[in-house]
Amino acid sequence: MHYKRHADEAIVKLSKMFGAVLVTGARQVGKTTLLKEVANTAKYVSLDDKIQLTSAVTQSNTFFKDNPPPVFVDEVQYAPSLFPQIKIILDSEKKKGQFFLSGSQQFSMMKNVSESLAGRLGILNLFGLSLREIYGVDFREPFLPTDGYFENRVTHHADITYTDIWDMIHRGSFPELCANHDFDRRTFYAAYVATYIERDVRDLTQVGDELKFMQFMTVAASLTGQLLNLASLARDVGISQPTAQRWLSILVTSNLVYLLPPYHNNITKRTVKTPKLYFLDTGLAAYLTRWNTVDVLRSGAMAGAFFETFAVSEIIKSYANNGILDVPLYFYRDRDGNEIDLLIEESGTLYPVEIKKHADPHKSDVDKFSVLDKIPNVRRGQGGVICLYDNLVTLAGSDKSIPITML
Repeated sequence: MHYKRHADEAIVKLSKMFGAVLVTGARQVGKTTLLKEVANTAKYVSLDDKIQLTSAVTQSNTFFKDNPPPVFVDEVQYAPSLFPQIKIILDSEKKKGQFFLSGSQQFSMMKNVSESLAGRLGILNLFGLSLREIYGVDFREPFLPTDGYFENRVTHHADITYTDIWDMIHRGSFPELCANHDFDRRTFYAAYVATYIERDVRDLTQVGDELKFMQFMTVAASLTGQLLNLASLARDVGISQPTAQRWLSILVTSNLVYLLPPYHNNITKRTVKTPKLYFLDTGLAAYLTRWNTVDVLRSGAMAGAFFETFAVSEIIKSYANNGILDVPLYFYRDRDGNEIDLLIEESGTLYPVEIKKHADPHKSDVDKFSVLDKIPNVRRGQGGVICLYDNLVTLAGSDKSIPITML
C-alpha cells in the first residue's frame, strides 16, 4: 500500500527557497520514498552503496562532477565532506533546488550542516505516518483547537474506530509496518532496534556497552509521558548521569524521543523547568516495554501514558509536515500542583489542551485552564480535552471535547 505523505508540499516549497533541502528523521520513516517522489527529476545516489560512499569520502571534490545536480544523495551523513562541496557549487551557481539530501542520523550531521550550509539549506523533520496519512485524509493544517480549525477539519472525515486507534498505538507508525499487516511487529521492531544500535549508535557515538544502551532505551520508553528525571533514569540503568544525558541526546536527535519543554516566562516563577519525555513512535515504545498485545496495552497501567504520547506525536506531525521545525508546544506545571498537558502557542495566545483516554469528557477536565488567566500578559485561547468521545461538544465556555480522530 502506498501512502500520500503530507510533507511533500513543504519539501517543494523549501526547494524553491533554498539551493539544498535536507530531510532528516528516524530510520524507516519513509525519507527515501518521499524524496524520490518529490525530486523525481534528480539523479539518485545512495551512500549505502559502498562504491558511491568510497567515492564521496575519498574524492569529494569530484563527486558532484560524476553526479551533477540536481541530485538526491541518500544517507548523506556518511560523507560529511560533501557539505563544503555543496556550498561551493551553490555559491557559484546560485540556483534553487539543486541538492536533495536525506539522513537518519541527524546528530552527526547538524554540526557539518550548520558550519557549511547556513542560509543555503532548508530542513524538514519527517516522522512516521500520521493518522491522517494512514486513512487518506487530505487535511494538512497544523492542529489548533479553534472554531476555524474544526470547521475545516469536519469536512475531511474518515471512518476510524477507537479499536483502530488502539491498534495503531500498539503497532506504531512506521510505513512498512502499517502497509504490511501480515508483518510480525515484534520481529520488525527487534530488527529495527538492532539496526539502529549497529548502524547509528555504534558507528557514530562510541557507546561502549550496547546492552546497557538497550536497557536505557527500554527504561526511557517506560517513562513516556512523564517528567524527565535524569538522575533516576541513570540510576535505574546503572550508568552515570553524564552518560545518561549523552545517551538521551542520541535518542532525541535521532528523532526517537521528543522532550516537551515546560512553559515559563519571567513572570511564572513557580512553574517547573523540567521537560516531559515522549517516545515518538508508540509501537516502538510498546515493543521495548513488552506490551505484546493491544488488549493488554489498552487495559494496562500505561494505557493513559500511551494515549497521551500518541496524541502529542500526532500533533507534532501536523506541524512538522508543514515544514515547521520549531514546533510551538509546551506543557504547564507549577509547584502548586496545577498541570495542563499541552499548551500550543500561536500569535501570542496560549491554547490549552488536556489529553484523556476516557470516552466521557466532563467540564472538570478543562477547569484547570483558568490557571492561565492568573498569569499577567498572557492571553488564553480556546482549548479542549482530546479523548475517545466521538463528538465535538462544548464543555465550558469555548472549551470542547475533541475526538482523537480530529487531530
